[in-house]
Amino acid sequence: MGRYSRLVQRAGHQPWFAALGRRMVPVDRWIQRVTRGRFTVIGRHGLPSLLLTTTGRRTGAPRTQPLVYAPDGDGYVVIGSNWGQPHHPLWTENLLAHPQASVTVAGAEVAVRATLASGTERDRLWRLLLRQWPAYATYERRAAPRELRVFRLSREVALDGRAEPGDQVLP
Repeated sequence: MGRYSRLVQRAGHQPWFAALGRRMVPVDRWIQRVTRGRFTVIGRHGLPSLLLTTTGRRTGAPRTQPLVYAPDGDGYVVIGSNWGQPHHPLWTENLLAHPQASVTVAGAEVAVRATLASGTERDRLWRLLLRQWPAYATYERRAAPRELRVFRLSREVALDGRAEPGDQVLP
């Protein structure tokens, strides 16, 4: 990880960074779409990021959220930190209502199924997330007593056991 990535990770602990980050989500979503995931609002920072598209639990409309992720085998791990706010982000409510979703990583879209992690599995995935973005520990303290939701996004598999058409290998 480069010097810029470490600087961004340190800044992630600061309240101003979280406040700015919340406001920049629409811009970040646009930048990631246009650059096919090569850039985010903070540039090329070396952190793995994806676009998660869920189904709105009330509207049924697609909702897309840019997120940092941790790779886990052939899946992705994401967290509903909401920048340390006291309430869960809406995309986590969408995943709980409709676990089928899609992720766009490096311009490739992959169908996934979300599982809310708990117990020792959550602990294991939490450690993976902290390696990518140590500020999650700060966000968890700010959000207390709310427990941050951790999801594992597994690639959807067709009924015959094969990967769905168009599935891409993780970058």
